Amino acid sequence: MADAGSGGPVRPAVTADSADFWQGCRDGVLRLPACTACGHVLYPPGPICPRCRSRELAPVELEPAGTVYSLTVSYQQVRPDLPVPYTISIVELDGAPDVRMTLRVRGGDPHHQLAIGDVVRITFEQVDETFAVPVAEPLGVRRGDRHRSRLGRLAVPKLSSEKPESRAVIAGVGQSAVGRALWRSELDLTVDAAVAAITDAGLTPADIDGIAAYPGAGVGPPGYAGPHTDEVAAALGLELAWHRAGAEGAGQLQPLVDAVLAVAGGLCTHALVYRTSIESTVTAALRAGTMAPPPVGAATGFAAWLAPFDAVTPAHWLAPYAARHQHQFGTTRAQLGASALTAREHAARTPGAVMTEPLTLDDYLSSRPISTPIHLLDCDVPVDGSTAVVISRADRAGDLARPPVRIEAVGTGVGLPPSWHQWPDLTTMAASGAATTMWARTDLTPADVDVAQLYDGFSFLALFWLEALGFCEHGEGGPFVEGGGRIALGGDLPLNTGGGQLSGGRLHGWGLLREACLQLRGEAEGRQVDAEVAVVSTGGGPVAGCVLLTRSR
Repeated sequence: MADAGSGGPVRPAVTADSADFWQGCRDGVLRLPACTACGHVLYPPGPICPRCRSRELAPVELEPAGTVYSLTVSYQQVRPDLPVPYTISIVELDGAPDVRMTLRVRGGDPHHQLAIGDVVRITFEQVDETFAVPVAEPLGVRRGDRHRSRLGRLAVPKLSSEKPESRAVIAGVGQSAVGRALWRSELDLTVDAAVAAITDAGLTPADIDGIAAYPGAGVGPPGYAGPHTDEVAAALGLELAWHRAGAEGAGQLQPLVDAVLAVAGGLCTHALVYRTSIESTVTAALRAGTMAPPPVGAATGFAAWLAPFDAVTPAHWLAPYAARHQHQFGTTRAQLGASALTAREHAARTPGAVMTEPLTLDDYLSSRPISTPIHLLDCDVPVDGSTAVVISRADRAGDLARPPVRIEAVGTGVGLPPSWHQWPDLTTMAASGAATTMWARTDLTPADVDVAQLYDGFSFLALFWLEALGFCEHGEGGPFVEGGGRIALGGDLPLNTGGGQLSGGRLHGWGLLREACLQLRGEAEGRQVDAEVAVVSTGGGPVAGCVLLTRSR
C-alpha cells in the first residue's frame, strides 16, 4: 500500500483546502484552519465552518499534543519498510478537543504499552524533501480518559403520509454459486444470479425494465465492484426505462432503496438489483502472479486522512470502534466471539456456506491478531458470488410466481457528520442514524422483529447494529450476545441464520438480504424460524443502511 514511486506511506492528494496543513507538516508545525466567527477548528481542513457556516477562516498553529481516544495494534504488512506490529492511535488534540487525528505511533509501540488516556506529542517524520507525515510519540504519561459520551440522536418526524415502500415488493431473489476462487467472471456470476431472481419471480428478462447495482463499475480494487449495469443489460437483452449504480448512499443497500423509489415513482415496473464480487479470485490471481497489482496513487477523499498514517484497510478504520467499546463498556473478546460462533453454527445448516467446520471459543480466542482487538475469526470470508433481487410494483403482485416479500421501511439516515473517526462517540456508528430513520417509517418496533440479518464484516459490527436498532441498550451488545443463546435459532432474536458473512461468505450484505427473504417465505430449510418480520442491515463506521421486511399477508 506504499507509494510505489517514492516509498514510504501513501501520499495524500493535496487540495487547495489541505495544502496549508501539509505545508505545516513539512515546516514541523501543526496548522489547521479555524473559524474566526465561532473558533471551531476544522479537521479535515475545509472551505466553510460546519458549525456556523462562516467562510471567514484563518490558519492557527496548535499545540502538537493530545490524548489517546482509541487505538489498534496492526499486524498487517501494509508496506515493506514498515515493521509489524505497529500502532495506529486516534488522538484528541489538547488545543482543539473536538478534533481527532488518526496517527501512526512512532516506533510502532512494539510492546503494546500505549493505552486509551495516554498523552502523546505529535512530531513529524520527514519522508523526503516534499512530504512529511505527523506521528504520535508516547510520553509515558497517563492523563486518564477525559471523554464524555456525546451521542447525537437524529431527530426524525414520524412518517404520516403514504410511503413509497408500500408500492414496491421483493418479487424474486436469486444467487449464483458462492465460493473461494471460482475463476469465473463478474458478468458470468451476475447473469446466473439475475436469471435465478427473474425466474423466481415468475418473470422473464423481457419484463425487466429497470436495473440498479452497488457500487458501480470501476469503484474500489479489482474484483470488488461487479459488472457495469450496461454489460448486464446487454447480456440479458434488457430494454430499460431506468438504471442506476453508485457507491454513495445507505451502504450496500442503496440500490435497493433506489429501485423502490423508481418502482414507486413509476419510472419502471420490475427492477433487477444486484451485488457481485470476485475478490477471492482476484486475490488468488495476485498471489499466483497471473494478475499485476493495481498501481497505488495518491489517497483522495476520506482516505487522504487515513492512508498517509498507515491506516489503509477497513480493519484499521473499524478496530478503534471495537477498542473504544471495550474500554467504555467492558465488552470482552469472548462476547465479540459469540456472534462468530453462532454464525458458524448456522452456516453448518446452510447449503452453500463456505465455512461449516465446527468452531470453538478456544479456536476463536487463539486465532491470530489482525488489528487489535480484531483477530482472524472476527473477519468475514472473501468469496466470489453474486446476489440479485427483483423489485416490482406492489399492484402487480398477483402476476408473480409466489407471494412477494413486503418492504415495510427503509433506513437511510446518517445523522452525525459522516467521518471515520470524527464522530462524537466511536461506540456508535452511522447505524444509529439509519435505524432511527427506519423506525420513523413504521408502526412496528424492535419487539416485533422475529429474525435479524445484521452486517458482520467484523464480528463486533453485529453488536453495534443490535444496539443501534434498539434490541438492547447502548453499550449492552456484549451481554446481549454473550453465550449465544439469545441469538441462536431457538433464541429471542435469531441472528444471521444463514451464517452471515463470517461463515457464509462476504457478499457485502446481500447474502443477508437473501437469507431474510428465504426466512420470510418459509424456505430456509434446516434453519427455518417462525418469522413474519425481518430486519437487514449493511455497513460500518460512517456507512449504513437497513430495511425492515415482512411476510406477505
